[in-house]
Amino acid sequence: MPRYAFHLRIKPEAIEQYEIEHKRVWPELLAKLKEVGISDYSIFRRGQELTLVLRVEDFDKAWDELDRDPVNLRWQEFMSNLFEPVPGVLPGERFAMLKEVFYLE
Repeated sequence: MPRYAFHLRIKPEAIEQYEIEHKRVWPELLAKLKEVGISDYSIFRRGQELTLVLRVEDFDKAWDELDRDPVNLRWQEFMSNLFEPVPGVLPGERFAMLKEVFYLE
């Protein structure tokens, strides 16, 4: 199954809150992520920079489904004030996607 990675950026004053919320992610959101095919999902942080890595068969299809899901929409609204724009993201890009250049299984 393909792996994907992308960047997000949190506000410096939101780092602690972001980590707290990710220790108690809503069970119904976790179930929805699995339902759309997302697995092996990790978030790494260095300062304000977040790198999200996950597996999913069809990234765009999964995110399209999440974009219509009421639970995900509530989570995104709840978390939205913690984020700031990622430098270099172009208009119309959903995420600052990363290109995998090496992988050792």
